[in-house]
Formats: sequence, structure tokens, C-alpha cells
Amino acid sequence: MLIVNEDRKVLYVRLWLFLANQNRYNKVDQNNNEKLRRTHRTSFLFNQREQEAINLYCDKYKIRNKSKFMREVIMTEILKKFDEDYPTLFEFEKPNLFVTK
Repeated sequence: MLIVNEDRKVLYVRLWLFLANQNRYNKVDQNNNEKLRRTHRTSFLFNQREQEAINLYCDKYKIRNKSKFMREVIMTEILKKFDEDYPTLFEFEKPNLFVTK
């Protein structure tokens, strides 16, 4: 099962990267271009320490496009969570050696 989850994570990341870079590398027809256009705006605020940490990280790793960086980080976490919470046919409890039934 672990191998399947790892393969699924790789597939999700590759699919997301492909869709994110599709406009840049491929000639996309107008319908797909409209579907990939970002039209929904979301904004959030950072406190001073958070902003300094982000700036330090971006300077250290030479990240020039902060919005792209944050979008990739957020989408990676969302896809990871989707992968962890995928539906199963039967819900199993995690084994606990210290509880007897």
C-alpha cells in the first residue's frame, strides 16, 4: 500500500506541474486556456515575523516569484492531504498493542 501511495503522490505532483506549466510550454487551444486562467483571488495577511521568515527563505533560495512559490506550496499540501485522506472501502483502526477488546 505504501508504494501505491508514493506513486499516487508522484502522479499528483506531476499532473499539477504539467497543468501549471502547460501555458508556458505548449500551445493550448482557447477552451483549455480559459479553464486554466486564474480568476479567483485569495489574499491573506502575515504578521511581521512571518513576513521576515518568508523574505529570508526567498532570499536564501533565490525565489523571485513569491506568488508562484506560495501557490505551489499550498497546492502541494492540499494534494498531499487529499492523498492521505483518500476513500477506502473499509475503515480500519490503527493497531494498538496496549488496548485489548
